[in-house]
Amino acid sequence: MNLLTLDGTRYLVAPRGETQWVRNFRVAGDGALRLGRHIEQFQAAEIDDLGKPPILRAYLRLWKAEVGVFFERVSADSSDIELRRIAPQHPVFRTSSA
Repeated sequence: MNLLTLDGTRYLVAPRGETQWVRNFRVAGDGALRLGRHIEQFQAAEIDDLGKPPILRAYLRLWKAEVGVFFERVSADSSDIELRRIAPQHPVFRTSSA
């Protein structure tokens, strides 16, 4: 999982679509991020498709080399129309400290 910070807000993007962690966040509404021994609890709020394009663009700018294959030839340089087209296939969650 690659955590994205955009304008001071943190997001988790699901490059592979509706995976188990996405389903878990939708049910539980929270989760935990672990980095080494540090564990941070957080609340997760799903972003609607209309709000995703700038987040997906920033995510692809940072992580395209790792996850680009899951984005149907869409890149950080793609149009907002293309980003909106793929938005339903890539759940995005805003995280905030619990």
